[in-house]
Amino acid sequence: MDYLYSLYDALVSINVPNDRARAVIDAMERDMGTTIATKSDLQMLRQELVAMIGNLATREETHDVRSDIALVRKDLEILSAAMTVRLGSMLIVGLGLLFAALKLT
Repeated sequence: MDYLYSLYDALVSINVPNDRARAVIDAMERDMGTTIATKSDLQMLRQELVAMIGNLATREETHDVRSDIALVRKDLEILSAAMTVRLGSMLIVGLGLLFAALKLT
């Protein structure tokens, strides 16, 4: 706040009327209080950004896990189809051998 007093003194020294100099200082003080970030504001922003970045990393990991699960499901479907074909083939071969053995007897 010392700089505001220095600015006030500088304005008065160049013959700016006291009421106008005070109005300029008040306007600057009001604007600086609402538009300029303080160190604590920046620290809070930093903490929020760190939390958001951590959240994004978690979301990316979740997305990766979901895509991995989708790949496993596709692999299981392919494996299921392959097993069905193999079991069907073994059943046909087994029945063929059974009927061949019955025919020979």
